[in-house]
Amino acid sequence: MTDTLTPSRLWKSLTLDQRQRIARAFWLDEEAVEDQLQAALLIAQQKKFRPKTVVSLDVDRKARHLATLGSLPDSTAARALVVYHLAEQRAMMGAFLDALGIGHEEGLINDEDIDAPAQERLAEASKTLAASFPAEDVALYLSTLMWQDPETWGGLDKVPESHASA
Repeated sequence: MTDTLTPSRLWKSLTLDQRQRIARAFWLDEEAVEDQLQAALLIAQQKKFRPKTVVSLDVDRKARHLATLGSLPDSTAARALVVYHLAEQRAMMGAFLDALGIGHEEGLINDEDIDAPAQERLAEASKTLAASFPAEDVALYLSTLMWQDPETWGGLDKVPESHASA
């Protein structure tokens, strides 16, 4: 990518449907309370609501409001994207790591220090993923990996599957 990939840039590139799914997972995460409070304040500011009103909304309404924000701070977008993948995309995460031969537990890498996979392996694993999962989900996951750890996953920028939703 010509611009540095950041969580907020990735958020901007998503469809409203993708944002709503991600936002719903974000609001359902019991460990994201601080980030949720920041998001509620942002929604209140953008929509001219009182923060208390936003906090009191049900999950679906908060998700809809968050999804309509075209811009999020990197920290909020990052938390939402990670929470979404952990809550909704573990099967895809595991399938990708299996295709690469990387040990994991339910999609979470066992070893903190892994070497960047060879470009050919990344390309093959990406194709394998694209054969089993929706293209927009694959592109979102691969893009999320790239901004999380560009040293390990930067080679994904060269695989067509990482650009399907852009």
